[in-house]
Amino acid sequence: MASIRNLKKDLTYLVNEAISDAYVALYFQPAERRDAIFEIVNRAAELNNTLLDRINRPAEPHNPSLVKKHYAQIRREMTEGVEKLFGELSDVCKASNNK
Repeated sequence: MASIRNLKKDLTYLVNEAISDAYVALYFQPAERRDAIFEIVNRAAELNNTLLDRINRPAEPHNPSLVKKHYAQIRREMTEGVEKLFGELSDVCKASNNK
């Protein structure tokens, strides 16, 4: 099992990449897309805070099997959440390019 420290680093790295891409998109997209891009940044920060809170508080700390399942679930939610953020950002950028 990967360490909790590495899980936190992975989460922070992925969320920061999503936020960085959003700010780059903000620079290149028209002004009417600003609110949509800022909403994606807010959801990225919310995902980071929610998952960090869950990482720091395992459900059943005295049962190793449940702890492994807990962290595996967090890792799945992390990858799904970040992929969803990148997909939404891509959709916002595509929508503005089609006009």
